Amino acid sequence: MTTTSSTSSSTTSTTASTSATAKLLSSLGSSTIDSSGLAEQLSAAQFAARIDAVTAKQAKVTTQISDASTLKSMIASLATSLGTRVREGDLAITPTITNASVASVSKGTVSGSGTSTLEVTALAKGQTLVTPTYAAADSAVGAGKVTLRFGTVAGTGFTADTSRAAVDIAVTADDTLSTLARKINASGAGVSAYVANGTGGAQLVLRGADGAANGFQIETTPDAGDTTLAGLGWTPAGDASRLKATATDAAYLLDGVARTSASNTIVDAAPGLTLKLTGTNAGAPTTIGYSDPGQTIQSAMTDLVDALNQIVSTLTADLDPTNGSLNASPGARSLRQTLSALSSTVVMPNAPSGQPRTMGDLGIKINRDGTFALDTMVLGKSLKNNPEGVAAMFTNGVHGVYATFDKMARTVASSTDPGSLGGVIDALGKTQKTLGTQLSDLQTKQEALRAQLVGRYAALATKVSGSQSTLSFLQAQISAWNGKSN
Repeated sequence: MTTTSSTSSSTTSTTASTSATAKLLSSLGSSTIDSSGLAEQLSAAQFAARIDAVTAKQAKVTTQISDASTLKSMIASLATSLGTRVREGDLAITPTITNASVASVSKGTVSGSGTSTLEVTALAKGQTLVTPTYAAADSAVGAGKVTLRFGTVAGTGFTADTSRAAVDIAVTADDTLSTLARKINASGAGVSAYVANGTGGAQLVLRGADGAANGFQIETTPDAGDTTLAGLGWTPAGDASRLKATATDAAYLLDGVARTSASNTIVDAAPGLTLKLTGTNAGAPTTIGYSDPGQTIQSAMTDLVDALNQIVSTLTADLDPTNGSLNASPGARSLRQTLSALSSTVVMPNAPSGQPRTMGDLGIKINRDGTFALDTMVLGKSLKNNPEGVAAMFTNGVHGVYATFDKMARTVASSTDPGSLGGVIDALGKTQKTLGTQLSDLQTKQEALRAQLVGRYAALATKVSGSQSTLSFLQAQISAWNGKSN
């Protein structure tokens, strides 16, 4: 049995050896070595594990950046949406006026409340002055210098504004009414000019800006021998018929307080109120009020809760201990802590005692699973008991609901804070860059190895080719010998 086993083993070994030899001979005798393909495969195999590891890290970091950016964007979008609704949407507290022919009203930089009275006794106007009559628009006006000096015109008197420089305009012998008008318009003096062709001939019409201090007079300095330019000059003590309108300030009473303005547009005339005066109502004050956003606040709070729950859903998935891409991210954890404390967050620190101060006072509550809900009874009670206090929470000021979420969005997006989503994204970006460098280095080394192997296998192929020639020669010789032996 032992002998049989030994013989069998020897036969098997011999058969395997013969087979291997046959394969080698077959490869050497009738096959060629794909040196390029072999080099490609061997170099790839050499670096495959390391390249795969770096690529896997890149994919993970890319997912983390994407998910963190999505959360950051959701918070930013929520803050932006609130800001838009507060400034110009359904949450904007806008002023209204009873007599719209007196003024148009719009919201100022803050929100107003209550009611005001407005009585306009005069509108702001600019000075309108005409020149003497000329035959036509192309009539020569003389040569020399025309000076516009600014100040207040009162009757025949003129009080110059010493803080405002006079404007000199050079006039040549070729200038006409038309070209002089163009020079005045191009001077930057704040006076516009054009030629009016009336029934008596052509006249230059000059109009100044609104406001009493924007009155002006015309001084002329004719060139030697010129007798025409002086006719353009004008002072209040001169020809009164040339003054068509005197520059005046607007005069009005707002809440019983007499005020003036150089412009008919008065920005922030009162908190939350910008006026554009369009008419007078002396002796008949009109009433200005403010819209009540109470009805839209309930809708806005419902929308806010829905948006917050979308953020919570995304954040919960990202923080999943097993599969969450951001389960180890300090930025995501920080956001969760911020949201979990939202109900008790004070948004109106300066609110008087008894007025709503927190998001909880607006009905925001947090469920046990971290989602949000709106307690409509709490919100309704706040709106009923403190309507102005609730409305004040939806303004564009430094405090309030919008300011709270705007601050949250800026905190979340801060790239200088490693504990914020912005800081996490910044750090992940640097990691991504490092991984890209590592991958590039590995690919460079892989290519260098491939080129090296191609060179080696090319040399080997040359040797194999030589061996094949030798083998062919020997086979031919052996065949010849065998033929002679027969």
